[in-house]
Amino acid sequence: MVNLSSLPADSGAAKNRKRVGRGSGSGNQKTAGRGHKGQKSRSGGGIHPWFEGGQMPLQRRIPKRGFTNIFRQEYAIVNVHQLNCFEDGSIVDAAALKLQGLVNERETRIKLLGNGLLNKKLTVKVTACSATAIEKVKQAGGLVEEAKLA
Repeated sequence: MVNLSSLPADSGAAKNRKRVGRGSGSGNQKTAGRGHKGQKSRSGGGIHPWFEGGQMPLQRRIPKRGFTNIFRQEYAIVNVHQLNCFEDGSIVDAAALKLQGLVNERETRIKLLGNGLLNKKLTVKVTACSATAIEKVKQAGGLVEEAKLA
């Protein structure tokens, strides 16, 4: 019976790979297929992928715009409706949010935003909080504590 695994390859379809730099018996003696002299013939030689032949490179041609604030503080954002996954009366802090998968393991600053509805009475401990989020947590009978980072 003939199946795909038992079919032989066509002649010339599967070529042996070129073993470079293995002496005169390999058919690639002396320069090992690299030609004579030049940057690409040298050990460790070659040009990087973004080299443009001496033309002014793209990253230098494009004008610089804007400003990057090195003191910027990134916050992990959690919305009020996401807190409904916790048990009623529980304390929600950074460790609990990480355990639940709402915040990444590396993120230290957490901001609570007021998107959605909360129907659980929770004590929320976050770095920052919006006014609408505080209002919605208090409407549900909970408490918000903002813990400032050192």
